[in-house]
Formats: sequence, C-alpha cells, structure tokens
Amino acid sequence: MSNLQIGLAVVGGVVLATVVGHSAWTSRRDAPRQATQEPTLDPTLEPQEPSFTDSEFVAASIHLPLPTRKPALDSLIDVIAVLALDPAVPPVPGEAAIAALPSTRRAGSKPFAVEGLNQDTQAWESPQAGQRYGSFQAGVQLANRTGALNEIEYSEYVVKTQAFADAIGATPDFPEMRDEVTRARELDQFASAHDAQLGFSIRARNASWSPGFIHQNAALHGFVPGVIPGRMVLPANAEGLPPVLALVFDSQAALAEDPAQTAIREISLHLDVAQVERSEQPFERMRDTAFALAQAMDGSVTDDQGQALTAQAMEVIGTELQTLYATLEHRDLAAGSPLARRLFS
Repeated sequence: MSNLQIGLAVVGGVVLATVVGHSAWTSRRDAPRQATQEPTLDPTLEPQEPSFTDSEFVAASIHLPLPTRKPALDSLIDVIAVLALDPAVPPVPGEAAIAALPSTRRAGSKPFAVEGLNQDTQAWESPQAGQRYGSFQAGVQLANRTGALNEIEYSEYVVKTQAFADAIGATPDFPEMRDEVTRARELDQFASAHDAQLGFSIRARNASWSPGFIHQNAALHGFVPGVIPGRMVLPANAEGLPPVLALVFDSQAALAEDPAQTAIREISLHLDVAQVERSEQPFERMRDTAFALAQAMDGSVTDDQGQALTAQAMEVIGTELQTLYATLEHRDLAAGSPLARRLFS
C-alpha cells in the first residue's frame, strides 16, 4: 500500500471516529436527564423523600388523607331550612335519619346536606348511627365554581328536603326562593371577582428531563407523588387539608413504558389561592420553589404565555395577593377556611 493510501486510510479512520464520537455525544446531550440514586442535597434543606429511579417513579403513588367530614352548614354560603319535630315525639335515631337521606347529596351542581342536632352533645352533625337527634336542618350551597344557585336547583333542594322531612315526621320551613337566588347571585359575583389560581411554568433550557429526574428534584422541596400520573403535591402542615401546591407534567410521559427515555421539557406549579391558608405562605413557597427548581434543573421560570418571570414581577404578584387575602378575610371567607374551600370548589 502506498504512503498516499495509508494516509487516506488514517484520515478516513479519524473522520469516522469523529462522526461516531459526535453522534454519541449528541445522543447523550439530547437524552433526558436521569435521576441519580443518591442526589446531593442542599445542606440548608431537610431530606424529604428518598430518590427514585424512573422505573420506580411509575409505581410511586400515595393517597393523601381526606377531611373526615364536610364543614358544617353556614348561612353565609348556604340556604338553610329548619326541620321542626313534634316535641311530643321521641328524638329520631340516627339509623332512621340515615335511611331517610336522599340517594344523592347534590341539587343540580350544588352540594346538598342534612344535619341533625345531637341530643347528647347538642352539636350539629351529619346523622350518625347510634345517635339520637331532636332537630334537623337541610341546606344547599348558594354558589360554587359552577355558578350561582338557580331556581331549578332550588326547587330540587325543596323536593329532596321535603321527602326527608316526610320520612322522619318533620315540618320544614323554607326561606323565600327569590331572596335566596338573589343572594346566590351576589355571592357568585363576589367569588368570581376574587377567585385566584396561579400557575408558573419551568421550561428546560437545554437537555430535557425524565419523570424520575423531575420527581427527585421536586422531592427535595417536600413534594410527594399524587394519585394522578404526572402530578405531585406539597402537603399542608395539617392532616386532611388540601395540598399547598401542585406540580404537574405530561401524564402520558409518566405512564410511558420506558420513562427513562421520555423527554419532558416543561413542568408547571399551581396554587389554588382560596384553598390554602395564608399562614402556609403558599405564594412565597411557590416562588422560591420555582426558582430553585429552575436553577437545579437548568430551566427558566415563565408565566402561562411563556414570558419570563423576574423577581420584580413576583413581588408585584405577591402584593396583589396580600390585598386579595385581606378582602376575603373581611368577608369572613379567609383563604383556606372551611367556607372558602367549599365556595371556591
């Protein structure tokens, strides 16, 4: 072989090696970033969750505790009819009251409830077996996120209440429908004007992320897997309350057969303002978490329109939220209170 042929062969080999090497480097660069078995923790943070591989992430799911009972009826957001019993008649057993309840607990799109005055504790509660009740009240919610109580829903409420009253031998006293529907519209207008749900996006600058990588970073800030694929939540301090924040990404990616090879380029943080107590400092935690995740995952924080959110923009949002909190509290509907959680649902 001549020197020229040898030289060309060497050059060809170098070019081939370069192409193969570049291809491998590009594949590694473009591959989703993976979770590590032992991530390095920020010394200022308390460990919240063990690391997960992507295969383990698919199976990871916990059910957060739910409230043990619904909040009591309240005239601020409910229509309430008193169901009077004959004083000469013995208190109604809880079993009889439960048997008389309607099969559904809604009137149209509004929650419907019956409560009894416990003969022993003198507290209003949902009828319980083994208890006896000397009086009852039935209520329907004036408004929720589906809108205000209307005449048709009010009529359904009356029918359900009357049927229950007949079954236990009680006489209902209904408020005037026209007044209650007017009150419902006023409450709905207030709620619509003060219903805030914030959302921030964190978008990958370069390499995409795998579900396990997202989970691992979010877990360092206290997030745990939710019951819905592609959703993680930051639990409240008190058991049974709604989560403080939700972190959401593509549910199809979370269910992929090989999640390690699934490329995710965007995650979202969500805060339902009225559902979370002000004392939890939800916005401050949302803001700090967004920037911390963006730094750790090589991403940028944006709004829903893709516009970058700066510290100054966050400060403006925070100031507006303080005004909203004060308005809700003045109306006795403080964020995170039982009444606010019911109204804004």
